[in-house]
Amino acid sequence: MNIKGILFALLGFAMFSVHDVVVKYLGAQYSPIQILFFAGMFSFPLVTFLLISDPTRENLRPVHPWWVLVRVLASLGAGLLAFYAFSVLPLAQTYTLLFAAPMLITVLAIPVLGESVGPHRWAAVSVGLVGVIVVLRPGGQELNLGHLAAVGSAACNAMASIAVRKVGKDERAVVLLLYPLAGNFILMGSALPFVYVPMPIVDFGALGVMAVLGFFASMCIIGAYRFGEAAIVAPMQYSQILWATFFGFLLFGESLDQPTMIGAGLIILSGLYIVYRESRGGTSTNTPVLRNRTRGFSPSSLRISPLLRRWKDN
Repeated sequence: MNIKGILFALLGFAMFSVHDVVVKYLGAQYSPIQILFFAGMFSFPLVTFLLISDPTRENLRPVHPWWVLVRVLASLGAGLLAFYAFSVLPLAQTYTLLFAAPMLITVLAIPVLGESVGPHRWAAVSVGLVGVIVVLRPGGQELNLGHLAAVGSAACNAMASIAVRKVGKDERAVVLLLYPLAGNFILMGSALPFVYVPMPIVDFGALGVMAVLGFFASMCIIGAYRFGEAAIVAPMQYSQILWATFFGFLLFGESLDQPTMIGAGLIILSGLYIVYRESRGGTSTNTPVLRNRTRGFSPSSLRISPLLRRWKDN
């Protein structure tokens, strides 16, 4: 069963990588606000059709409105910052910094979830932090807003995941899925008139491709977690580094420099060890990293855990 889960995960993350290539292509011409707004708009019908089969009759008012608001704002921040980073940084370097999210989740889980983090996971967090410093290499390259945006996106993604972990058992899947889309419509829509640039039909089509890729990639990740163990499926996200290297070289003339390779290795090792420690049992009450099954920086990426729980209950 794990083989099927791995294959689903690899396919899903490959589609997410193509999704991000489209983001980078559009980011050269349009504001991330405009891209995020229309990506959410194109995703809304797909999510609506997915939720039509929801048999419950409750309303859409959240049980924990403030935590849902935190989730919405963090998700939008993660998307906005990631889309900007993709537009100005090499793909592989952006992914590497975004992969810092597991160590940030581990740290945030202490005050928010009451997690007890032992020396092993603290060591993993420290290794991941060294990896981030190696990638950024302050003084060795000119740091720009793209680097800050990528790290900020990882932090927002971590906060969104922690918020869902905090209240996910009480909130309906439809609330956790639709509220970020509604927030995207309101907040990004309010800012859109200040940055809007007319788009030809080809670029609108690219936005539609983004929405479709994000939706079906999420379906693949859901299938991966239904067929495979979380500790086996979760590390498959790091396959995106390979796709980023390939697409970056082929389409954008990018190369993977040595500091990024070393930093990526350290960050990936940190994430893998944190997942390993959580999967052992007895080391984490909430397993916040292991349960972070969603790419939180795209409106077309569905929140995986609530859907898995809902389909399991049905």
